[in-house]
Amino acid sequence: MKKFAYITLFLVSLFFGSYLSASEVNVYSYRQPFLIEPLTNAFTNKTGVKVNIVYLRKGMIERMKAEGKRSPADVVLTVDISRLSALVEAGLTQQVNSDQLSRNVPSKYRDPAGHWFGLTTRARIIYASKERVKIGEIVKYEELAEPKWKGRICIRSGLNAYNLALTSAIIHHHGEEYAIEWLKGLKQNLARKPQGNDRAQVKAIWAGECDLSIGNTYYMGKMLKDPEQTDWAKSVNIVFPTFEDGGTHVNVSGIGMARFSPNKENALKLMEFLSSGEAQEIYATANFEYPIAPGTQAVDLVKSWGDFEADKVNLMTLAKLRKKALELTEIVDFDG
Repeated sequence: MKKFAYITLFLVSLFFGSYLSASEVNVYSYRQPFLIEPLTNAFTNKTGVKVNIVYLRKGMIERMKAEGKRSPADVVLTVDISRLSALVEAGLTQQVNSDQLSRNVPSKYRDPAGHWFGLTTRARIIYASKERVKIGEIVKYEELAEPKWKGRICIRSGLNAYNLALTSAIIHHHGEEYAIEWLKGLKQNLARKPQGNDRAQVKAIWAGECDLSIGNTYYMGKMLKDPEQTDWAKSVNIVFPTFEDGGTHVNVSGIGMARFSPNKENALKLMEFLSSGEAQEIYATANFEYPIAPGTQAVDLVKSWGDFEADKVNLMTLAKLRKKALELTEIVDFDG
C-alpha cells in the first residue's frame, strides 16, 4: 500500500511539474525587468503563460555554463550584438526555425544560422554642441579622427561594447591598418581620458569640456525625460554620421533560445511575440529605440531626431570582428 502511495505521489508531482513547466517561460535578461515588463505582461495576458525574468548585470555566460543541462533559462535577452554572439560562441543557444521570426526580423538583424534575432535598433551617433559645432560640419565617422577636432571630443571607454562594435564596423569598411590609425587619431582628439557613460559625455559638452561625443540615440530620450539632464540634452544636436562607403552604424537588442530550454514551446511563443509589430512598438516606446518589424514606426519623439539609413552589413559580421577591435583598441592604449 505504501509503495502504491509513493508511486501515486510521484505521478502526481510529475503531472503538476509538467503543468507548471508548460505554463511558464524563463528569461535571462541583461535588461532591467521594468524595461521589459510591459512586453511580458502583454504576452501573459495574450497567452496565459507566466514570464519569469532573471535580471543579470553581468556573468550570464558563466551562470549558464555552471547550470549546464539543468539551466532553467528558456530565452536570453541582451542589449548588444557582441553579447548575443558571445552566447552563441559559448554554445549556450540553439537554432530556431520560425517563419514568423524570419518575416518580422530583417536578415541583417538576425543570425543566418538562426541562433539570435534582433528586436529593436539604436544608432551610434554624434552629439554635437549647438553653440560650437555648425550643422553639417561633421557627417562621417571617419572625420572623428581628423586633426581639426583635437581636444574637442569626449567618449566613454574604448573597451565598452558599443564602442567596440563601432570599431568593428570601421575594420569592416576600411581594414585593420586604417582602423588602428583611426583609433590613434580619435584618441589624439580627446578632450579628456575616456570615462563615464554616454550621458556623461553629453553633460561634458553642456559644461564646455568638449564639443562632440559619441553615444546611442536612446540616451537623448532618457535625458529629455530626466529633469536634471534636460539642459544637457538641449545643448546638443544629433548627427547621424555615415561611413564613407556605407550607412549609419546601428546595434540591436535581441533574443535567442537557450540551448537547454526546458520550455521550448513557450520559448518560441515568446520569441515570436517579441518580434511582432505590437510588441516591438511597446518595447521601442519604453526605450526610445527603433522597431524593426515591417510596418512599425518609432515614437514621435524619436522620429523628430531625423532620418537615417542604417549600414547594410549583417551584424554577425561585425560580431566576428569584435576580438580584433578589442586587440587594436588595446594596442593604441585608447583609455590610457
